[in-house]
Amino acid sequence: MEEAKIGFIGCGGNASGHMNTLENIDGARIVATCDIDENRANAAAQKHNANPYTDHRSMLERADLDAIYLSLPVFAHGQPELDVIDRGLPFLVEKPVAIEMDIAHQVEEAVRKADLITCVGYQLRYLGATKFARQILAKNDVSMGIGKYWSGTGRGNPDAWIRQMNKSGGQLLEQATHTIDMMRYLLGEVEEVHAMQTSRVLTEIDCPDSNIVSLKFENGAVGSLTAYWAFDNGDWSHTNVVDVLYKDQLINWNPSRLRIKENGEYVDKTEASPSIDEVFVGAVRSGNRSQILSPYADAVKTMAVSIAANQSGCTGKSIKISNLSN
Repeated sequence: MEEAKIGFIGCGGNASGHMNTLENIDGARIVATCDIDENRANAAAQKHNANPYTDHRSMLERADLDAIYLSLPVFAHGQPELDVIDRGLPFLVEKPVAIEMDIAHQVEEAVRKADLITCVGYQLRYLGATKFARQILAKNDVSMGIGKYWSGTGRGNPDAWIRQMNKSGGQLLEQATHTIDMMRYLLGEVEEVHAMQTSRVLTEIDCPDSNIVSLKFENGAVGSLTAYWAFDNGDWSHTNVVDVLYKDQLINWNPSRLRIKENGEYVDKTEASPSIDEVFVGAVRSGNRSQILSPYADAVKTMAVSIAANQSGCTGKSIKISNLSN
């Protein structure tokens, strides 16, 4: 395939970022944009010389589509993915992949049967810092991991969907999913979680603003995650931070670099890496999915950790991930 012709379902902020990146990738062309907000669909179409739609099913009737991006609110996932699968198109979908496990499992099974190329927007897996961390940890038995996601995005309009638990799943599902995913990617599969949640600041919404999650990994390692949603909204330095302890050593990972001790001194490591969009377009054009690090089925496992943590926070009981996977 010389050129991948791409359609977008959802034209909000995250979609705009992907569209701008695609404009600079050889072999990718945006041909259709769809959003229930007609003005947003039209604006994206005009900027990227595409055709606008307000109904994704109408867009999917086009014969020239090679792949789809789905950039939707958490609660809107499910049927659009199934419609794309019915059309037989590879797709990249933003995280998290659904609001409920049964929806994610339904899409996962449809993807498996159709044997489609899929990619979920866990772009942090593709970074140079992540590559170095994986290389180091592959040679060592991890003892403990500590993740952190503190942001101020819980503040704002209490009626916005992101601040409604039944539409976003709260901070653990909608945002800290990136940190949870990175902990899975670096330390291994999570077996069991126990969470405590409270609201001390954001009392106008039904999502907790303070979360502490204990994690037990299948390989015997343990971990914890703290997520705080009422932090300084101008300070993003405490989001997506992971410390990993092994033997007598520590590595500190964040999206910009990996910090590790070498010859008695801490040094920072990273390197240039392809964007998730470059990887996805390359897979669509070649048919080779080997470079995709975040396929749909894997993303369902990350989602399950967030769902289990929310359940544990509500019930006060530990939740085994296997109980959510059947």
